[in-house]
This record gives sequence, C-alpha cells and structure tokens, in this order.
Amino acid sequence: MLSKHSHTLSKVVLGCLALYFLYLFTEVLTIVNRRHIGTDNGTYINSTSENKELYNLANSLTINCQTKECQVQSILNYVTNIPYRINNFKAHSPQRTIHVNFGDCDDKSNLLISLLHELNIESYFVLVPEHIFVITSLENISNKKALYIKNKPHYILESTAKNSTIGFPLHYELQEIEAIIEPFENRKLKIDKLVYK
Repeated sequence: MLSKHSHTLSKVVLGCLALYFLYLFTEVLTIVNRRHIGTDNGTYINSTSENKELYNLANSLTINCQTKECQVQSILNYVTNIPYRINNFKAHSPQRTIHVNFGDCDDKSNLLISLLHELNIESYFVLVPEHIFVITSLENISNKKALYIKNKPHYILESTAKNSTIGFPLHYELQEIEAIIEPFENRKLKIDKLVYK
C-alpha cells in the first residue's frame, strides 16, 4: 500500500517538475524573442532597460530644461560625449556603457533610448546596414530635416557623433533603412510611406 502511494507521489512530483521546466523554457524563449530582431545583416540584440539609476540620471541631466527639445538635447549631449569604441563582445547594457565609459553604436543607442524612455519621450531605433541610430518625435524644429512617419516628424539622434544635435543628417538612402523598431516592445513598425524632408 505504501509503495503504491510512493509511486503516485513520484509521478505527481515528476509531472510538476516537467511543467516547471516547460514554464522556464517558454520564459527563456519569450526573453529571446523580446530582445532579438532579425535583419538583412543578421540579428540585432536589444539591450534597453528601465531602472531607478537611469531614471535619476535622466532627470538630473534635464533638471534645467523647460522643453522636450531641451531634454532630448541634454541627454544626447551626455551620450555623445561617452567615447566611441567598438565593443566586439555582447552588447553592453545601458548601465554597463555608463560604467565602462565607452560603447559602439548599439551600446550608445541603447543608453540614449533608455534615458529618453525614462522621461516618456517617444523614440525608436533605426537599423541601417552595419549601424543603428535613434529617432525621436518632436514638434517641427526649424531648419532641420526629419523622417516623417504618418506625417509626423521624427528627428535623427546620432549617438556616435560627439556633440551632435537633434536633426542629424541622414547619411543613408531611405531604401537602406532595414527596420524602425519600437524599443521596449522590440517590434518592427509597419510603415507604408517614409519621407525625409
């Protein structure tokens, strides 16, 4: 009688362990899918994050700003002054980029977009061959070109050009834009028409 109960209990425990393993496996797949985007040049790994450290930094960088444009430029100034250096290993998290004080276009763009996100500023990744930059939605800025998505201007932020300003020139043809990505859902935007003017 005791061995029959032991046998049933063993089956229940093994069943629970199998379910737990399946749960962990689906969680890992979800994280991988949320962080990876396929492109013509391979796979882009999203390293954006949200936390108190980034929130505090974003607010301290923009404490004297009265406009969204000022906030964006202040954060861009901070990120562009972090030295550019190719990271041949795994993409840095935003916190790691701050800590080591260097990064490539992936690292610096992930930091830039994470800081903008902490201030609820709409921004997206733009993937082009062997490069990534950020665009942000702002009201029309005079004498600056923008990428228009659904008739709304999105200004280029180039994280790798030291002391660059909002509305950095587009150095690619529109057809070279492989994807525009919403960073925290990590999904490609569906865009019918993209204009640079």
